This record gives sequence, structure tokens and C-alpha cells, in this order.
Amino acid sequence: MEFNVNHPILFVLAGAVILYVIGQSVFFMVKAWRRARELKIEAKVLRGVAFGSAIFTIAPAIGVLLGLISLSRFLGLPLPWLRLSVLGALTYELPAAASTAQAMNLPMDQPIMAGSAYVAIAWVMTLGIMSGILIILFFQKNMNKSLQKLKNKDQRWSTILMDSLFVGMIATFLGMVFADIRSGLPGWIPVFVMLFSALLMIIFGLMVKLLNWKWLENYAMPFSMLGGMAFAIPLTQWIGG
Repeated sequence: MEFNVNHPILFVLAGAVILYVIGQSVFFMVKAWRRARELKIEAKVLRGVAFGSAIFTIAPAIGVLLGLISLSRFLGLPLPWLRLSVLGALTYELPAAASTAQAMNLPMDQPIMAGSAYVAIAWVMTLGIMSGILIILFFQKNMNKSLQKLKNKDQRWSTILMDSLFVGMIATFLGMVFADIRSGLPGWIPVFVMLFSALLMIIFGLMVKLLNWKWLENYAMPFSMLGGMAFAIPLTQWIGG
């Protein structure tokens, strides 16, 4: 049987896992609601919290949707749908899949035709993200104690440490952006897209500060991502032409 990244059985497997996770969410939401009512919290307040939380999830969901669209071009819908709905993060899934595809010399603008390549990418995406779960499970308590001890001892060095960890993470993604600049002008496309997205982020930040558009704070990042993707289309066509 010919392999298909959008085979119905993959949708069934992904859907089963996602339904299980949704079931967990509903279960704990009901438990939390009942406990809140036992604490005499008014239903009006609870509805306001639920509505506010639902609205707040729209902005992150836009970014996740963009990742789903990007990954579905060569991985189909089931696997990205599963990864980004349950445990995965856009900042990890896309680089993990892209680096694995590049290592196997697979194009990312067409569906994968080999089941072995599909499985390899799925394993890299899955095993890589599990490291965070294991670290939290076995080491989070000691890590929190160490960080709190450092914070109590020297607030300045504690801030420097956390900022350094964040900068290190950003540097990893910047390495991917600048990885192909030696290949000529096409290799600069990710750099131009990054700069354009950063420009949009600055503009949105000024709108929030000068125009007091507080609602834009939650949407600045996904809007910048959308703008960068839209900018990449004519830029790639122009440079490629």
C-alpha cells in the first residue's frame, strides 16, 4: 500500500489522542467550577473568567495555526495537528521537522512519500520534546530550590542567569535564520523576513504605547508572524525570478 501523510487511519489515531486530552480538560474544568461554587464564588464571576480565558487563547492559537499550515505541506495534517494540539510547541516542532528533513535531503514544499522518512521525523519531534517533560518530572524541584537560593543570595546574578538562558534560546533560532547566507541572495530571505517581522513588532509596540491599544498586546506576535509570512511570498518570488 502506498504511503500517504493524510491517510484516514492517521486522522483516527490523532483524533483519539486529542479527544482524550480534551476530555481531561473538560473533566478538570468541571471539577474546578464545582469547587469554586463550593467556595461561594458567584457564577457570574466564573463565567467572566471562562470567557476571558477563551478570548485570550485566540492570539496564541493564530500562531499555532500558522505552524500547522507550514508543517502540513510536507507532513500532512494528522501529525502536526496532534503535535501542536497536545504537547508540541511551534518554536520546537517546525525547526525539529525542518532539520530532520534537511538531514535526509527531503523537500519541504511537497508531501513526504516514504513512510520511513515520515517515521524518522515523527520520532525526532516526539523524543526531542520529551526531554522537557523528564527534566520537569525529575529535576524541577531541585532547580527551583537552586534558583530561589541564588535569587535570595544575589538578585542581580539571578536576573543575569535567566536573561542569559533566554538569549541562548534566541541565539539558537538566529543560527537557523543565518545558516544559508553564504548560498547567495536567496539565503538572505529568512533574514529579510525576520527583519520585516521585527519592524512590524516595533510598530505594534508603538501603537500599544502611543495609542493605548492594550488589546494589541496579545495579538502583536501572531500579527507579526502573519505579516512576515505574507512578506516572504513576494520576496521569494522576486528573488527567485
